[in-house]
Amino acid sequence: MTSRENSDRKLEIDSPDVTHYEYGGQESEERRRKEKALVRRLDYFIAPVVMLTNLISYLDRGNIGFAATQGMVEEIHLKGTQLNTAVSIFYIFYILAEFPTSVLVKRLQFDRVIPVITLCWGKNMSLIACLPCLVCLSTGFVKSFGLLVVTRILLGFFEGCLFPSLTLLLCNWYKREELGIRVAFLFIASALAGAFGGLLAWAVIHLDGVAQMSGWRWLYIIEGLITVVWAGLCVLLVPRSYETAYFLNGEQKALMRKRAEEMDAYSGGSGHYTKKDIKAAAKDVKSWTHGIIQIAVVTILYGFGTFLPIIIKDGFHYSTVQAQYLVIPVNLWGAIIYAIGAFISDRYATRFLPSVICAPFGIVGYAILLSDVPSGVRYFATYLIAIPCFLCTGGNITWLSVNCAPDGKRAASLGILLTLTNIGGVISGQIYQSGAGPAFTLGHAWSLGSLSIAWLGWWVVRSIYVSRQAYKNKSLMEGTVGLEADYTDRAPDFKYQI
Repeated sequence: MTSRENSDRKLEIDSPDVTHYEYGGQESEERRRKEKALVRRLDYFIAPVVMLTNLISYLDRGNIGFAATQGMVEEIHLKGTQLNTAVSIFYIFYILAEFPTSVLVKRLQFDRVIPVITLCWGKNMSLIACLPCLVCLSTGFVKSFGLLVVTRILLGFFEGCLFPSLTLLLCNWYKREELGIRVAFLFIASALAGAFGGLLAWAVIHLDGVAQMSGWRWLYIIEGLITVVWAGLCVLLVPRSYETAYFLNGEQKALMRKRAEEMDAYSGGSGHYTKKDIKAAAKDVKSWTHGIIQIAVVTILYGFGTFLPIIIKDGFHYSTVQAQYLVIPVNLWGAIIYAIGAFISDRYATRFLPSVICAPFGIVGYAILLSDVPSGVRYFATYLIAIPCFLCTGGNITWLSVNCAPDGKRAASLGILLTLTNIGGVISGQIYQSGAGPAFTLGHAWSLGSLSIAWLGWWVVRSIYVSRQAYKNKSLMEGTVGLEADYTDRAPDFKYQI
């Protein structure tokens, strides 16, 4: 953007005679009505695909916790901390996949990447349980720790390609003021995956012994088949762009074209990111501050999501069957809280308050788990933990995403954040050690500390945005605006959402 264009843009934004959209397009009642209808249509056709894909992803990665309560540990002869190793190694290869996917997915096309990686991990999930039947009943692939590790590595790599693809797909279709609730769909899906996973795990207990296979093997078979079928549907459901979208008519495509022009500084359009974009993201302190916070909150999300059935069974002394269905209402509660928080965040364009208000509930919850109280009280504490568990994780991603421009820098910043994110996944696999029940002191104490660090971190992030915005406002008022060749989030007329 040239200096003249910057000046013109500022004058237009400041003009009291016309009202504008954030990215510069003139409003009208007719335009607002049509745009609301368009966004509603995107919510019918784009958001459900993203949500279901992420639900299946979390379902597949988290079922190891349910399988462990149903006899997998004993059946494949896991010893010591081997279960924890299998959980953690997933995230190492998840980390390796996320950054390159963030940078390349738009160029490779969403409609190609999402179905392919979904199919790949779906087949992998089926292999975990099915190969023992197809090769030999007595020397099946999953009768050893080694094969479990191999399958977790493959699962981690393919799923590591997925989350940045889904996040950037949403950024491609929605404006930033619309994005919070849509990114929330991803984490609402992860909460629902915990609930649905508990329901499915409870159901497959009744398949134990069918075809001479344990119930936990049926858990993997069923989930793997669901994933493979969904991958096939994604080929039809994920459009290449709004120009080829099967659910938009000519008028709606024209409006999408206009929205794309208005979002140009934020979303770009080429998908050809440069070293300059990556350097800009790496040099921006907010990328790393959000990333460090994400390590903390994801430690809680993955630790809570993966080990909750084990905590309920071994920590609260409930039966295996009870452990499967008691996770369902906890995860549903987390999904409801996140939906409410995301709506408020978008409605009032506030990213700080929902997280900083909800985190203390989780801190109290972990404090209760560290106390000597009845099992019923400790189970109640899981509902307190669920309040920030999903909301804070997704809210932190949204906060960074809406405050990055242009497209290349946003993709690189999200790549940094998502890469750091799964360091928390590696940690979560180690803090709830096998045999540490019923107290699970290390896991609960580490999680309490992580959430406290995140809470303090959000105040730091807020101070960064407030300071930068104050400098921008001062520069605009004094007319001492520095001219930039390229428009970025550091431009004076780019307003941070705080």
